[in-house]
Amino acid sequence: MPDVPVERVRSVGNAAGAGAVRALVSAAQRAEIEAAVRRVEKIETAIEPRFQELFVEAMGFPHSSTPTPHLATETALPTPRPRTSDPARERRRRRSGATSR
Repeated sequence: MPDVPVERVRSVGNAAGAGAVRALVSAAQRAEIEAAVRRVEKIETAIEPRFQELFVEAMGFPHSSTPTPHLATETALPTPRPRTSDPARERRRRRSGATSR
């Protein structure tokens, strides 16, 4: 989620449902959707070595590694935890129940 001023945030409700209805009832909307689909560029995330790490960081609210100054004006944010030198190694250590050295 991008960090934007709250006045720029809008609820779109059931956007997927609205899009499905438009596609069902309008040939022009279907043509627009088909044209958009042809412009989509597929990105193979499985070949990006850091994808999983970056994805997990981005799942947090707020984002774990990107500043969120606009969100900070609206709510108290948690204190970020210090990062380990090797996040994958640290996750494996925690899962195994090993203690820190």
